[in-house]
Amino acid sequence: MALFPKLARVFGSILGPVIGISLVFAAQPARAAEDAAVFADTSKIVAIGGSITEIVYALGEQRHLAVRDSTSRYPEAALKLPDVGYMRQLSPEGVLSINPSGILALHGSGPKEAVDVLKKTSIPFIEVPERYDNEGILEKIRLVGKALGVDTKADALAAEVETRLKAAEKRTALIKDRKRILFILSTQGGKILASGSHTAADGIIRLAGGINAIDGFSGYKQLSDEAIITARPDVILMMNNAGPAMSDEELFGNPSIASTPAGAARKLIRMDGGYLLGFGPRTAGAIHDLAVSLYGGQVTD
Repeated sequence: MALFPKLARVFGSILGPVIGISLVFAAQPARAAEDAAVFADTSKIVAIGGSITEIVYALGEQRHLAVRDSTSRYPEAALKLPDVGYMRQLSPEGVLSINPSGILALHGSGPKEAVDVLKKTSIPFIEVPERYDNEGILEKIRLVGKALGVDTKADALAAEVETRLKAAEKRTALIKDRKRILFILSTQGGKILASGSHTAADGIIRLAGGINAIDGFSGYKQLSDEAIITARPDVILMMNNAGPAMSDEELFGNPSIASTPAGAARKLIRMDGGYLLGFGPRTAGAIHDLAVSLYGGQVTD
């Protein structure tokens, strides 16, 4: 994230593990739930990462939460919790000021120096790995449940979410003419910052039956005009709540975008960032909604 400090501030209140959204960090392999740590005291937990907070609420264990980070914007009730700031720009003093009984953080929380300080305190720190696929979501649920000592609840939630994810996967499995999708994170200064591989955007595009139009790098990078034209996207995908919004006219007025199939057909999909890229309990719904936006009647219920 150090490569894009201004973007971190712009998107910090919206994403996580983009954004649980990860803007630059690669997804991490999940570890087995039985290997996860368990909080001895769950009375005052700090939740860092939007999908972490969402899972705690989905488990019905929100009474344990004392504070949240700024990417934790769902459910609405979470907004009533004190905010310790953006998950990638944490202040150890801010986190420790509430005297938490435990810290539950999504992988990629930072900066590294701040996390190192938190890990060296006597307060238990549990880091939850992030993967942008179905199994990664289920493991995340089980790990959070394990940390809070509610394994049975977590297993039940994971089973419910798995059923929804399999149904979403089945709906997109038979799509034949898969569209090329260009996910644009920002257009600051007229520069297109787009998603490569190993990102939440790449993961959700694939799950929804699309093809990431950018495959030459990992993370998010600025694209040259030539790279945009060469990518030949059929559809542009953007978040609808990520700082100052670029209008459709501005986007399609960009000469490189206008030169693509997406630009010629003015194909643009905007979705809520936390919903689209969160990789939590709501992801099956996001997969379905994106697939319907892309393929319409080809996606059957």
